Amino acid sequence: MRRTSTTLADGRELIYFDDSEPFVSGAATRRLDDPRPLPDRFTPIVGDDGVALPIESPELRRDALTGDWIPMAASRMNRTFLPPADSNPLAPAKPGAAYSDGEIPAEDYDVVVFENRFPSLLTVPGTVDEVALTDGEALFPVRPANGRCEVICFSADSTASLASVSPQRMRTIIEAWADRTAELGARPGIEQVFCFENRGKEIGVTLHHPHGQIYAFPYLTPRTLAMLAQARDHHARTGRLLGRDVLDAELRSDKRIVLETEHWVAYVPFAARWPVEVHLAPRRDVPDLPALTDAERADLATAYLELLRLLDRFFVGPDGEAIPLPYIAGWHQAPVREGRELSRLHLEVFSVLRAPNKLKYLAGVESGMAAWISDTTPERIAARLQEVAR
Repeated sequence: MRRTSTTLADGRELIYFDDSEPFVSGAATRRLDDPRPLPDRFTPIVGDDGVALPIESPELRRDALTGDWIPMAASRMNRTFLPPADSNPLAPAKPGAAYSDGEIPAEDYDVVVFENRFPSLLTVPGTVDEVALTDGEALFPVRPANGRCEVICFSADSTASLASVSPQRMRTIIEAWADRTAELGARPGIEQVFCFENRGKEIGVTLHHPHGQIYAFPYLTPRTLAMLAQARDHHARTGRLLGRDVLDAELRSDKRIVLETEHWVAYVPFAARWPVEVHLAPRRDVPDLPALTDAERADLATAYLELLRLLDRFFVGPDGEAIPLPYIAGWHQAPVREGRELSRLHLEVFSVLRAPNKLKYLAGVESGMAAWISDTTPERIAARLQEVAR
């Protein structure tokens, strides 16, 4: 694989990850210049009064009732929403075409990562990461939403999906995830890196091109904090790693195992929340994607694709045709600093689809109280996946 970084017209970074010739050998290079007439994203905005106002970072506000940091990113209200096929900003540039507002200047690519044009988290140069009190109120703390949001495109083909890429391309995607996790985690103030994919209109995807996202958070997310608390309690009582013990327990039970390879195990968790939910974990204790060996990464490329293909056969329509599963897939990795020794890498994939054309809505108790109620059982989910795997 070859990694090539460049800068877009407005100053955002773009990185090509190539696994095909003549690019992987360096005999040729993807287009590195961006011809769009975009101003630098940090250029001060001149108001109607002629006064230049500096660009401000999105801000984080702390919820006094829960302790959660909530990003306030009003600029995302103007982000691209379901554009027509000929205006897909994630598609490669059209050969010989005049300027268009696409994000990738090359006429083709293997895998590409670039900074999101409409980020929830953004580190503005010169911004000091300090907590201030709004209106002087101790219960209204605010700080800059310093961080980084990236988009990763899995294929140049807008009609493809992650499940349809080759094992070689999947390996390149894994290398890109590991690269970004390591680089973003080394940045000042970053506490956690989250690589994830949203697929399907039911999930709320606004661009149908096969892509995912990578968030570098300046704080630990509520889910990670909850998992760390459980891991600490388990370690204090047993001296063992919670993620390791969960995987071993699932292997001993064997009821919910849906896929096994030399280095990876996929299972429906004992207390699954969603109508379809699977976790994929390495057999070896590792904290994050950069810690995987070459053999584990190669095995993951085939295991991940097989898992996605199983999920895409979970539901069938009235005509007997399989229904592509809308899903969210996210890598739970060790935080940059806090709790690394207690964390264990695993992927979680889940869907809101509970039956063909029927969604699980997070109504009163789920949305209001975060008190989950499952509409099925983990054993039924696993049994269906085991059935389609035969």
